[in-house]
Amino acid sequence: MNTEQANQTILPDDLLPIVPVRNVVVFPGAVTHVSIGREMSTAAAELAVQQERKLGMLLQRDPAVDTPGPDDLHMVGTVVSVMRFVTARNGTRHLICQGEQRFRTAGFVDGLPCLVARYDVIAESERSDAEILARVNLLKEQTTELAELLPEAPVEFAAALAGIEQPGSLADFVAGIIDMDVEDLQTLLETADVRERLDRVLLAVEQQLQVLQISHEIGTKSKEKMDERQREYLLREQLKTIQQELGDEDGSELDEIEAAIAKARMPEAVEKEARKELKRLRGMPESSAEHSMVRTYLDWLTALPWSVTEEDAVDIAKARQILDEDHYGLTKIKRRILEYLAVRKLNPQGRSPILCFVGPPGVGKTSLGQSIARALGLQFVRASLGGVHDEAEIRGHRRTYIGSMPGSIIQHIRKAGARNTVFMLDEMDKLGAGFHGDPSSALLEVLDPEQNSTFADNYLGVPFDLSRVLFIGTANVIDNVPGPLRDRMEVIEVPGYTQEEKLEIAERYLIKRQLDANGLHEEQARIERAALTELIDGYTREAGVRNLEREIGALFRHAAMRVAGGDTDVVHIGVHDVATIIGARRFEREVQMRTSVPGVATGLAWTPVGGDILFVETTGVPGVGKLILTGQLGDVMKESAQAAVSLAKTRIDTLHIDRDWLAHNDLHVHVPAGAIPKDGPSAGIAMFVSVVSLLSERKVRGDVAMTGEISLRGLVLPVGGIKEKALAALRAGIKTVLLPARNRKDLEDIPEAARAQLDFIWLETVEDALAVAFEPDDTAQAA
Repeated sequence: MNTEQANQTILPDDLLPIVPVRNVVVFPGAVTHVSIGREMSTAAAELAVQQERKLGMLLQRDPAVDTPGPDDLHMVGTVVSVMRFVTARNGTRHLICQGEQRFRTAGFVDGLPCLVARYDVIAESERSDAEILARVNLLKEQTTELAELLPEAPVEFAAALAGIEQPGSLADFVAGIIDMDVEDLQTLLETADVRERLDRVLLAVEQQLQVLQISHEIGTKSKEKMDERQREYLLREQLKTIQQELGDEDGSELDEIEAAIAKARMPEAVEKEARKELKRLRGMPESSAEHSMVRTYLDWLTALPWSVTEEDAVDIAKARQILDEDHYGLTKIKRRILEYLAVRKLNPQGRSPILCFVGPPGVGKTSLGQSIARALGLQFVRASLGGVHDEAEIRGHRRTYIGSMPGSIIQHIRKAGARNTVFMLDEMDKLGAGFHGDPSSALLEVLDPEQNSTFADNYLGVPFDLSRVLFIGTANVIDNVPGPLRDRMEVIEVPGYTQEEKLEIAERYLIKRQLDANGLHEEQARIERAALTELIDGYTREAGVRNLEREIGALFRHAAMRVAGGDTDVVHIGVHDVATIIGARRFEREVQMRTSVPGVATGLAWTPVGGDILFVETTGVPGVGKLILTGQLGDVMKESAQAAVSLAKTRIDTLHIDRDWLAHNDLHVHVPAGAIPKDGPSAGIAMFVSVVSLLSERKVRGDVAMTGEISLRGLVLPVGGIKEKALAALRAGIKTVLLPARNRKDLEDIPEAARAQLDFIWLETVEDALAVAFEPDDTAQAA
């Protein structure tokens, strides 16, 4: 028996899925909450929800029976409609349903994954003579008197009672709220005659009324005999009330809140709402649950910086100095930040832009935000959005929920203590979405300068001005940020670093930071420049410097162990010590080795963590001229390989290719690192050169790498990620990079230091690539 079977079972209209219940009797018209734990009950409930049909509730004769059968159930129950069927976090299933009418089972159906019964609806009698009307009036009178003695009776009870006209419905309504044994309730449910049902309910109400009257009298006498401590507490509360009325209580809790409201200098609408809530708070007893909720709400309102701003006297020269101290390179980004500061200095009341730093991990996106805050002299707060999947984490929860609180935006603004703060939204491309809502949609209002002056948090219920906040987002891949959100931000790309830049960063920042982290001084440990170069070249081929800092930390931990052990007072780490401490080199310059045979070409690829090189290998095996592709290639990359082979075949005569060899051999194109999925059209030119290299038996130069999409006419089409690919080529020891001619505009994005070390060849057609890709001696032989 399982819920999947239940969902696949289509029941006829004359059958009713049954949920057996313990100690609960549902009356027509009553809304009831039932917890479901048994598999058969869950299957029945899910069947009703899936097929939008009614459920039958039948009381068990013996509550101890775990798997009741037809003989274990009463024959009369209630047809209910399902209002909600939810699953709590602990796995418990809850059913909220409303009773509609009585029914009697007419037999059960076997072979189904849940209890299913044929049923007959028990018609409700509508007769209303003088005797019944007299019983109705008496029942209403006694039930009203009973409600006055029940402390938990709702305020709307009297109105609901007066609005019931039908005698049978009145009896069912009263039976659902008074204290009766479950068997008596079942008997009442089975009583179809309205007059008899009213008599049973009247008797139960009279008995409970007598008990409550006696209890009330006993309670009154007990109050008169309260001990001295209770009397003292009561007198102190009365004294407190008298002092409040006389205005003699200086520094009372509520007066402090009122003073805080006046001090906060809220907008007029917000202050009006705060004073309204304070007035409600004054009339509430401290013991009520709502008292603490209103008090917490007022605490939040008074703690927010509605009018508090920090002095941000902009000094462009000082800001430039701070940015240069904290970060090496990043010229374009620093210029954009200084432009923003200049505009802010000339127009202090202008709206702040929404910046988004995009780049691979470890290039300094988060620390850039901290530098901006330091340059402005403002508070810096950071909220990580990675894994956030609930809209309420941005906008907050409504106050109707227990434990509700504002969202992370308002929480961090309160923490900063000022409206003009630097707010970093980290990892925006890692936002999730679930059944709780889409947090990226909630951010649309936050990151829109035209709307965020009236940002509405669900908990506050009043607008808060975010226009003075400088929001800065970070992401690794901008494509993963939703389009509408991306449109509201100014995207600034943070490129990876060249080897020379990493060396400078290590000497200026990373070494000092790791010395402090490992408890060393500059006089105790020193890493030679050649050792740093070895770390960068052989151990950490990455776009950023995060792994480089880890390796520097490993060297200093070794030094700390020697110093702490008393072996030496000073540790000098040279290039030959790196392998001894960390281990063998992780990366070798394998391009020359890989391309030492015909059929291998070096391509360039873009990844979310920076650029990388990839090798395209082609070989021939006996066959009938088929194309074999391996290496976890995506559909686009497979099509690029097919286009490369077709393009090579159209140039058989030009390239001096043996037609008979092609007819009796299969071409096998493989891209190593087969465990990593690969896709995209930019490897097209590398695949073409690899195929031509095999067919013409010429070796590709080991210092050449290429990227570009190809067409069947032999054109080399533009691709993306040029900057990351060029830096990857430089890290791999490549000297010449072949790029599509239409990507010439992207040359300025490549750091100047990298441009100086690379020779760029611009390709219009595949013939331009063949002219420079092969070894000079082989080219001469082919000619």
